[in-house]
Amino acid sequence: MSNFAYLGVLAFCFIGTLWLEIVLRTRVYRRWLRLILSVAPVIVIFVGWDLYAISANHWTFDSSQITGIMAVASLPLDELLFFVVIPCCAILTLEAVRSVRGWTVGDEPTDIGVGDES
Repeated sequence: MSNFAYLGVLAFCFIGTLWLEIVLRTRVYRRWLRLILSVAPVIVIFVGWDLYAISANHWTFDSSQITGIMAVASLPLDELLFFVVIPCCAILTLEAVRSVRGWTVGDEPTDIGVGDES
């Protein structure tokens, strides 16, 4: 059962932040293209880093703590999911704080229509 420890932690993180999407209406998952564009660089950089570290024997995974399913070369599926789930949780958390605090970052829709002058 400990082979699912990594996935269990990821599930806990995902479920622990999913309510932010529902209750606070952060709309992170509705804006899926924006989410993909935000998470893709993280995935590319850190998967590359992990693959290098694994191939250079700088980094290993405890086989008793992971599923053993390899996603890319010698990178466990559990680790690949980490690079997807944790950034999504971080974005959900940031958007939840923005929602509660009323913070803007400049990408909010405006009420000005075409032809309106301000």
